[in-house]
Amino acid sequence: MPHTEMPSDGAEHRSPASSEAGNTLFIDGAWGPAESGNTRTIRCPADGNAVATVAEGGRTDTERAIAAARRVFDEGTWASGSPWERGDLLLRVSDILVRDRAKFARAESLDTGKRLVESGYDMDDIAACFRYFGKIAGTDPGHVVDTGSPDTISRVSYEPVGVCGLITPWNFPLLQVAWKVAPAIAAGNTFVLKPSELTPSTAVLLMEALTEAGLPAGVGNLVLGPGKETGAVLAEHPDVDLVSFTGGLHTGRTIAAAAAGTVKKVALELGGKNPNVVFADADFDTAVDYALTAIFLHSGQVCSAGARLVVQDELHDALVDEIVRRVELIRLGGPFEEEAETGPLISAEHRSKIEAYVAKAIDEGAVLRTGGRRPESEQFSNGYYYLPTVLDEVRQGSYAVDEESFGPVLTVERFTDEDDAVRIANDTHYGLSAGVFTSDAGKAQRVAGRLRHGTVWINDFHPYLPQAEWGGFKQSGIGRELGPGGLGEYQEAKHIYQNLRPGPQYWFSE
Repeated sequence: MPHTEMPSDGAEHRSPASSEAGNTLFIDGAWGPAESGNTRTIRCPADGNAVATVAEGGRTDTERAIAAARRVFDEGTWASGSPWERGDLLLRVSDILVRDRAKFARAESLDTGKRLVESGYDMDDIAACFRYFGKIAGTDPGHVVDTGSPDTISRVSYEPVGVCGLITPWNFPLLQVAWKVAPAIAAGNTFVLKPSELTPSTAVLLMEALTEAGLPAGVGNLVLGPGKETGAVLAEHPDVDLVSFTGGLHTGRTIAAAAAGTVKKVALELGGKNPNVVFADADFDTAVDYALTAIFLHSGQVCSAGARLVVQDELHDALVDEIVRRVELIRLGGPFEEEAETGPLISAEHRSKIEAYVAKAIDEGAVLRTGGRRPESEQFSNGYYYLPTVLDEVRQGSYAVDEESFGPVLTVERFTDEDDAVRIANDTHYGLSAGVFTSDAGKAQRVAGRLRHGTVWINDFHPYLPQAEWGGFKQSGIGRELGPGGLGEYQEAKHIYQNLRPGPQYWFSE
């Protein structure tokens, strides 16, 4: 990962089009307020300071956005247009993101409390995502099927799904938006984007970048507001052909149930309880270091975080002791504090959930090795901070193992041998990601092949590539993002069969 430093100062992140308070819905090519006139103040979770005022949309606003997207798609000009031109548009967006990297990163950090340097890395990944889909748009012309007869032609083509409802979370606001918007555009769809109501600022900036790049009016629409008033409409509305959601399992189930009423396509990425398996022959210092980054980046608010450390018995004591020592050195701080290594949680409500999670784990027998409370220093009193936490001797089947904390909490489990490691790592209803640390290349490949998780890292944790599919097994979701498969989620396959020598068959009597 590069170590580019972001400036700690910069211009106001709000864009000109949304500079008027609440003028942040983008529907049919025009910025405007919510019909209700309601607004929401966005506050930085590091210190509680207000950073933006945005429109608080609702059902009527969402229905207007859907109607615009439906009309433009059904007119056909955009959907049937040149895929290479759509690709060029995405490449222009990528260039804008590179040009305005500091502005986007600052906005992301103010909304999330994430360290500015981390937001900068995210912007690089986001630009790469738009660049990837820009380059592959139009590269798959479909294929011809051999019918075995010279008198027929059979071909399969790929067409856009239609109107896409895109619902994204607060932990990686623009990254998750990019993973959906870029392939939706590449495939020729129209869309309504509904970002988290807690972190909307970079979605607003992105819609301006799309407009600058030449996205036609009505192709992309932005609605801000609470999920029950906006996201639920996208899931259930008959004029939405696909709903793509990234977020929690409970909400994902609700969206899937709502989408079933119209039998629309559904893509869900629902998080995970991800094991990081460390064998006794792993390089010790490497295993320690990656165990920390696996869970404590962005205060554990990462769907693929390595929240479960699954360590071989003979290494357990030394490894956990060293991890605890290193954890107690982690420096907390706000997004613009150069010495900070991790930041706050997103909200007071989320912190309370993590506190309850840790308390329940201890009640079930987990051993608190460090953390487990709010920091005492006055400098953290206005933010939503929670100390990095290690829970040792966690039992399989316990609440702490089965459920996500989605916070800076590492649980530790033991295993005996290779089979035991695989059994424990797979003992979860999730299946998003996993890590394997060992110096034995053969064992690494065997274990990776047996793990029921959508991404498996060997002697590493967290990297992803725009060209490689991302998604989970089991209750971590349905479908894939990124890669050719990610583009395929936004397409429908059509089979066209042509008889070159038509004539009567006389199947039935004359």
